[in-house]
Amino acid sequence: MFRLSWLLLAIPACFALATFARAEGAKQVIVYEGAVTEVAAPAEASKDLWVTMKDLTRATKFVLKPQGMCKDKLCFPIPKARKTEFVTRRGKTQWFNLSEFARLVRQPVAFDQKHSIWYFGARQDEQSGYIETLDAPDFKLPDLNGKLHSLSDFRGKKVLLVTWASW
Repeated sequence: MFRLSWLLLAIPACFALATFARAEGAKQVIVYEGAVTEVAAPAEASKDLWVTMKDLTRATKFVLKPQGMCKDKLCFPIPKARKTEFVTRRGKTQWFNLSEFARLVRQPVAFDQKHSIWYFGARQDEQSGYIETLDAPDFKLPDLNGKLHSLSDFRGKKVLLVTWASW
């Protein structure tokens, strides 16, 4: 009887330890401007994507400066009244809310919860650039034989692009 009750107590404890260990070593994947970066996941669950400042710079090339979130000469001010929505400190580590930043700059985000993958699309200001110039973005697609062709291969020639979407 004693062994059975000890076993019944040990099973949930082992499960809890395994869950804690998995959460401590958990990783998330960020796809930003076509680059795929694996980053550490925070211990606390959240609907938002919180990343360390080091991971933020590694994944997006953005750096938090006094004037805001900057990358090269491009800077987006962080509203002072909402700073706690973007930046927090947990222990010795400073974390940044990348999904809240994406909402601020009107950048589309998709999240696959099962695989912990976050995809960030082009910001609204980047999307509008193609409309202003009427230049289609360069892309590569395979033909029926699998050979890759890019739009730039046809520069100077007339091209008819036919697209279709199921939605």
